[in-house]
Amino acid sequence: MATAVVSPTQLAGSGKSLSVVRARIYRHGVTKRGRDDDADVRSLVAATAERIHKRLAEVSSFIRDSLEDQIPELRGDARIIELLDASVEGNVETLLHALRHDIAVERVEAPTAALEYARRLAQHGVPVNALVRAYRLGQRSLNELVFREVRAAEIGAEERLAMLDAITATLFDYIDWISQQVVVVYEDERERWLENQNSIRALRVGEVLAGKKDVDIDSASTSIRYPLRWHHVALVLWYPDVGAGGDELARLQRFLRELGQAADVGSNPLFVAADETSGWGWLAYRSAPPDAVETARQFARKRPDCPNVAIGTVASGVDGFRRSHREAAAARSVAVAGGQAEPTVIAASDPGLSAAALLGGDIAATRDWVTGVLGDLSADNDNDARLRETLRVFLRSGSSYKLAAEELNLHFNTVKYRVGRAVARRGRPIEDDRLDVELALLACRWYGPAMFQPHEAKGS
Repeated sequence: MATAVVSPTQLAGSGKSLSVVRARIYRHGVTKRGRDDDADVRSLVAATAERIHKRLAEVSSFIRDSLEDQIPELRGDARIIELLDASVEGNVETLLHALRHDIAVERVEAPTAALEYARRLAQHGVPVNALVRAYRLGQRSLNELVFREVRAAEIGAEERLAMLDAITATLFDYIDWISQQVVVVYEDERERWLENQNSIRALRVGEVLAGKKDVDIDSASTSIRYPLRWHHVALVLWYPDVGAGGDELARLQRFLRELGQAADVGSNPLFVAADETSGWGWLAYRSAPPDAVETARQFARKRPDCPNVAIGTVASGVDGFRRSHREAAAARSVAVAGGQAEPTVIAASDPGLSAAALLGGDIAATRDWVTGVLGDLSADNDNDARLRETLRVFLRSGSSYKLAAEELNLHFNTVKYRVGRAVARRGRPIEDDRLDVELALLACRWYGPAMFQPHEAKGS
């Protein structure tokens, strides 16, 4: 029962009294009427409103039943229905009072029951469009009642037209004015309610993650509205602080919700804000999905507005809920320390990432250790970067030139040459401390410039 949503203050002065309606009648070509005739129209309108008012309970009940039937979202518990009934009756009585006494619409305040009903719908998560639609459908129902009353009146055609124009115009203006007030109340209450609920939810999630006391799984699941007994994939989502537009959390929530739909999860994803530009998310599955991480990765990479995403592994129950989150948080710390400029999609299951995460507790100490292990091979230049990557793949392939060549899509001899150059740049063989070399190369692979020393290139 509303048009475009604006604030009540923007609508100040938009209400119309019956005297303004008279001007509309004249513009529509009806014979100009005198003051006595205007008084006659007001008298007829007041009499019609009085007759309808005598059937207030019946009219209100009819409109309420019609709204329940046509708008499923309004079918709530007994208290909600009782408030709907009070809201309808309050609006009908207020409108009829304005018609009986020729009160300008801008001087009318929304009934208390109507405002409280809007608040209650906001608290129950009923969409605002259902509230707006209720006012529009209520307007139509009242129009039908008015038309029947006017048709039954023993008056001339000109008076009947004047009455219909006056009443329907006032009814439209009333619905337009009041619906704006209840929408503003709804939106304010919805924002306040969500802030309160999200704060409580975040607190409960924090308690579950802390694990400092035994968790009643069923009670906690109800509190955070998420099935803790299921299988979980945790995510950490974030946008860079630079250039933040203020709507990052809403975008992150939308991303997680759409990811959940694409991943065919068994329950609504869980989102908790970590700060103004980042949040924690969980996807819930009834059974362990074989490709959940890859599904999330591919979904993120196809999004043009993708945030940075760190993904944990699939794990079950409360312990799995915590472990997957720890993994995602560790993966995120690696991505942040690496300082990648482009949107990052990183997963704890990526080869070598978990080991690299263990090295990230003290970046400066790790960088010094990497320099000691790799020597000049830790220099920050393109040539040494190619040599490091070739040596890393070669060692991971079991020191097989052939397998490394296939993975890198290089010629066998090129791999062999680069491995030799990498060992030479390091300054000593790798047989005695091969594990240290592999870990140092992993640190370079995941942390990037944070691990490099500013040496000059001496060859390729």
